[in-house]
Amino acid sequence: MITAVDTNVLIDVLGANATFGPVCSRAIRRCLGDGALVACEIVWAETTANFVSGEAARTALGRLRVEFSAVELASAAAAGESWRRYRQAGGSRQRAAPDFFIGAHALRQADRLLTRDRGFYRGYFDNLEILDPTA
Repeated sequence: MITAVDTNVLIDVLGANATFGPVCSRAIRRCLGDGALVACEIVWAETTANFVSGEAARTALGRLRVEFSAVELASAAAAGESWRRYRQAGGSRQRAAPDFFIGAHALRQADRLLTRDRGFYRGYFDNLEILDPTA
């Protein structure tokens, strides 16, 4: 089983968030017990921005056993289609295209998504299995 992980979960763990860090750490361990844990380039970039260097981020993500998984063309196209529907329905720019890339990547290239942002992803990716570490 492949679990895509969202930025918020990684930041909670790597930043030692007192509220969410422990539950997110447990969820990551459970997901690793089921198979691979992957992050697309959007999640990788957002996570790396919280480190002093790319190497420090790679080391930290490696310790968590998170693998890099690039968004494929079909997933990118699906992200664009979902974002277009969102914007046509009056969605604000608070939800930018990267969120749709994360969802489409998880739907098409993984079996599920580990995220604390379940409401958004459930609303736009009906067939995506969502794991919320806080639920």
